Amino acid sequence: MKNRSTLSLTFALIATLSSAAHAAESTSTTEPHVDIGGAVRFNYGWLDYGPTSRLQLELLRADIDAGAGPLFLSAQYRWYDGFDAVHHAYLGWNASEDTVVQAGIQQVPFGLLPFAAQSFWFGSGYYLGIEDDYDPGMVIRHRDGADQWHLGWFAGDEYGTGARSDRYSFDVAQTDTLPYRERERLHLRYEHSQAWAGGDLLLGGSAFSGRVENVRTGQRYGHHAAAVHAQWTRDSWTTQLQWARYRYSIPSERIAMSAFLAPFEIAAEADVPTANVAYSFGKTRWLDNVTCYNNLSMTLPVQDAPQLRNSWQNVTGCSVQKGAMLTYADWIAGKNMWFAGGNGVGIDDGAATGWHSRFNLNIGFYF
Repeated sequence: MKNRSTLSLTFALIATLSSAAHAAESTSTTEPHVDIGGAVRFNYGWLDYGPTSRLQLELLRADIDAGAGPLFLSAQYRWYDGFDAVHHAYLGWNASEDTVVQAGIQQVPFGLLPFAAQSFWFGSGYYLGIEDDYDPGMVIRHRDGADQWHLGWFAGDEYGTGARSDRYSFDVAQTDTLPYRERERLHLRYEHSQAWAGGDLLLGGSAFSGRVENVRTGQRYGHHAAAVHAQWTRDSWTTQLQWARYRYSIPSERIAMSAFLAPFEIAAEADVPTANVAYSFGKTRWLDNVTCYNNLSMTLPVQDAPQLRNSWQNVTGCSVQKGAMLTYADWIAGKNMWFAGGNGVGIDDGAATGWHSRFNLNIGFYF
C-alpha cells in the first residue's frame, strides 16, 4: 500500500508514452522501443568500529527505458534489505536537437554530474542531499555549442513527507526534535566545455533556492545552496574539484536527514569541498575495464558552535568491469562521518570521534 502512489505514477507515465508513441510514429522515423533491465548486487563490509557484515544480497533492481519519436520514458525501482524505494520515474520530450524537457522523479541538477565521485560509496555531498538526489519536478536542459544549461523546479522530496526514511536519496527528515520536510526549490546549473592542457575541461556553477517547512507550526524557512565545479579529463585520467555551500535558515544549528532507514543530523549550514582523481586502465586481457580512484570530501560547518564539528571522508578503491559484472572494492576512512563510525555529518555530540575505517566490497550484475 505504501508504494501505490509511486507505482501509479510509473504506470501512468508508461501509458502516456504508449499513447503518444502511436501519434509520433506518423511524424518520426524513430522506431518505438522498450528496454527492460535490472541488476542484482551483493555486498561485504568489514568495519573497525563494529561487527563485520558477511557477503549478502544488497540490492534487486528493475529498470524500464522506452521511447517513440520525440518522447521517452525511464523508470527504476529498487529492493533493499528491509525496504523498497523508487529511484526515478520520469517522462521526457526531445523538443529539439539541443533542448530536452523531463517531468517526474529525476536527478536534481546540482554540482558535478552525474556524480561528484567514482566510488560506490560516493562523497560527503550524497549524505547531505546535494549529490545524486532524486525528487519530483520538471527540468529543461539546453545545449548551445560548448555551453549547457539546466533549469529545474522541484516540488519537494519524492514521497512528499519527511517522516519516511525508507528511500534511496537523502532528504530532509521529520524527527521529534527537528520536524521538517522539503518544499519547493528552483534550480539553475551552467557548464562550459573546452579543450585545455591536452585534455577536456568542464567548468560550471550551480545554485538553488527553496524552502523547508516545520510540519508542526507550518512555518517555512529558506533552503539554499551554490557550488562551483570543474572536471578535467586527459587520456585515462579524470580530476574533479568542487566547492559547495548549503544553508537551511532554520532556528537551529542542525537539521535531520534520512535514507536507507537511518535518520541522522547534519550541520544546518556548511561548506563541502571535494577533490577526486581517477585513472582508467581500460581493457586488459581478461577484463573490460579497471578504474582506480581516490575521493576526498569534507563538511565544514560555517557556524562556530559547540554542537558542530568538521567531518572528513576519504574513499580509495577500484572498480572492475567484466561483461555484466561490475565490482567495487573501497576502503572508506571517515572522521566524525556518518556511515563511517560518526553520529552524523558536521555535528558534535561531545564524544571523541577519531578516524574510523571500513572495507566495502560490492559485486553487481547489470542486465
